Amino acid sequence: MTVLAVLVFVVAYVLIATEWTHKLLAALGGAAVLLALGVTDAEHAFYSHETGVDWDVIFLLFGMMVIVGILRRTGVFEFIAIWAAKRAKGSPLRVMILLTLITALASAFLDNVTTVLLIAPVTLLVCDRLGINPVPFLIAEVFASNIGGAATLIGDPPNIIIASRSGLTFNDFLVHMAPLVVIELVVFTLVIPWLFKGSFAVDSARVENVMRLNEREAIEDPRLLIKCGVVLLAVFVGFVGRSFLGIEPSVVALLGAGLLVLVSGVATRDYMSGVEWQTLLFFAGLFIMVGALVKTGVIGDLAAQVGKLTEGNALLAVMLILVVSAVLSGIVDNIPYVATMSPVVLELTKGIPDPGQAESLWWALAIGADFGGNATAVGASANVVVIGLALRAGSPITFWEFTRKGAVMTAITIVVAAPYLWLRYFVLA
Repeated sequence: MTVLAVLVFVVAYVLIATEWTHKLLAALGGAAVLLALGVTDAEHAFYSHETGVDWDVIFLLFGMMVIVGILRRTGVFEFIAIWAAKRAKGSPLRVMILLTLITALASAFLDNVTTVLLIAPVTLLVCDRLGINPVPFLIAEVFASNIGGAATLIGDPPNIIIASRSGLTFNDFLVHMAPLVVIELVVFTLVIPWLFKGSFAVDSARVENVMRLNEREAIEDPRLLIKCGVVLLAVFVGFVGRSFLGIEPSVVALLGAGLLVLVSGVATRDYMSGVEWQTLLFFAGLFIMVGALVKTGVIGDLAAQVGKLTEGNALLAVMLILVVSAVLSGIVDNIPYVATMSPVVLELTKGIPDPGQAESLWWALAIGADFGGNATAVGASANVVVIGLALRAGSPITFWEFTRKGAVMTAITIVVAAPYLWLRYFVLA
């Protein structure tokens, strides 16, 4: 069963990476083969938190897609697009930096999937107005969302798993992760001109036309915008206060979507047309395949080897967890990886007498998983969502187009993170 799980996953991953077939067919086909061969079953695939479809992610996405579908009818995305382009004086480079910084900041306080769902439509409109290719901008925003989301407990789903296993609080994440995220964002901003070289050419006539636009005229339905704003505010409060309210993000998103559907009066076909069904089904297939690797012990065995190699050396353990997490989180989704690796890290911390150094293992896991999610097109949920939105908008992002830049970005962030961990928890502690 272990060999079958690995074989099916590798074949599906190759099909996704090479784009020999549609990624949805590869993911659902792989999941179907694993179910048919008995490597996994309905109980593990659909009902298990450890090895099944993460319904919280699926319904969070669905709820936010409905909200965004209704919000799009107000013209607010066009408003923000014109505003951003005018503030950046029509410069594509400044537009990219502005949108990525907004994305990173928002991802720290919302989950990064919700953020990219809101920012991507704005980006598509900005690029359409300026007549430039939106793909580099969307990829840059994914990088920013995964980096920014690492700053807080609620910004990236792996952080929530780590907090529940380790007992770390919201303030702990702010104190330990936010300073590194600020450093990483500075570095990211500096490398943007190099990483996306050749993406900033623009027609001066287009810029002049944009600068003459009045963004206020873009708002088509002010009353609907007010209703959307009130519901979105309530949803955001639910996201931020979920640890106090005890309500899962998926429930918050579904309640918000249901409420907005009731008060908006928008026709069903109008908001349901905005739901990315292919993205949701792709996630389901991917979760089942990765869950089969968890069920058969493949990921657990890989994680356990990390513990054996460290032999109680805290610094070695931190660096090994950091690198292994970055690599594996780029291959499989970082959510199931962290769920599997957390018990291993918990055991490793028990053998380290210094509490500060023991805690640094958790930060290494969080950093590696969050930043490693940028490595490939399937490394994090935000990646898959943006690729789906880009395809729907007629600007497809290929697996390798994303991965070529994603691997470089992950390497840069990990290289910056390694001395941060060493200095903060071993040299200056």
